[in-house]
Amino acid sequence: MLPEQAVREARAGEPRPVYLVLGEERYLQSIVLTELRKAVIGPADLGLNEDQFDAGDVDGDTVLAAARTLPMMAKRRLVVVRSLERWEPKGEAKPDAKGRGAALDRLTEYAAAPSPSTTLVLIAGKLDNRRRLVTLAKKEGFVVECDTPPRNALPVWLARRAKDRQKTLAPGVAELLADLAGPDLARLDDALERLSLYVGSAPEIDDDAVSECIVGVKSSSVWELVGAAGRRDLGSALAALARVYDAKDRGLPLLGTLAWSTRQLIKFSGAVSRGMNPADAAKAAGAPPFKAAELAQQCRNLSPRELERWLATLSTLDLDLKGGSKRPPQALLETALIAMCKGPPQESRAEANVRRPS
Repeated sequence: MLPEQAVREARAGEPRPVYLVLGEERYLQSIVLTELRKAVIGPADLGLNEDQFDAGDVDGDTVLAAARTLPMMAKRRLVVVRSLERWEPKGEAKPDAKGRGAALDRLTEYAAAPSPSTTLVLIAGKLDNRRRLVTLAKKEGFVVECDTPPRNALPVWLARRAKDRQKTLAPGVAELLADLAGPDLARLDDALERLSLYVGSAPEIDDDAVSECIVGVKSSSVWELVGAAGRRDLGSALAALARVYDAKDRGLPLLGTLAWSTRQLIKFSGAVSRGMNPADAAKAAGAPPFKAAELAQQCRNLSPRELERWLATLSTLDLDLKGGSKRPPQALLETALIAMCKGPPQESRAEANVRRPS
């Protein structure tokens, strides 16, 4: 099941006796565990019905004894075991003196007939899919997959999290946030929380809110930068960079916004080439219709091939800003702008022959 399903079960007051939470995304793990704890322990916890273990510090018998203990002055009790992969023997190694090699098998036997008054939450980054515990969890449906969503699924995830806060995202905002924070779900959710507080009672979060609250760079300033680069006006581009660059964040939010703007142009250009009118093409690119004229003007200055070259330049800049280069961040940004302001690359002879009318 997905984390959202486990959360729904918890909020409905119907937690299962066992959950196997697998995946490297700790943020999703924390959400699932928080909701299960609320459902099982409730707000009036006296510390009598919860046990937390790390598999590296205890043996299987200790966990099973806790799981079979009856709750005290409550309907249920919660037992959590973290780092379950530490009980998984390497290869086919024999069980050690603490019985860790056999602990997973004993947990499997327990999970087949669990105590109805306990919710046992087993957490691991990864387990061998051939393990009996994993096989049983998949068969019975109590495995919770907490993997980081792929990049193209982040906008949908962001829209769901915004809906949880009674907010909607304006066109392009989800893609912008994904570009700014990448696959870090904790950072993305924190950004949504700050944006929700920033817009207050307004039902929608737009890119102006992101510019003010998250990036610190107005989208108009970024489009000014993009426009100067598209005109090959290096002087204006460097002047715009000097106005918006903030040494405190090393230019990373600016890089994210530039990448987002470039992707919008690529999507808009592709939509227009497929015959869409500018307003519909803007919508397909994740931009509001009133930006159609601005996008069209930019695309008249930049061919799809040049925009792809821009993305490659920004990808290299991303690696350099995150530790791939020892040069100052502003110098790296300036070098990237110089590359973006260069004229279009020369066509190869083969490309020229394709374009030449017969």
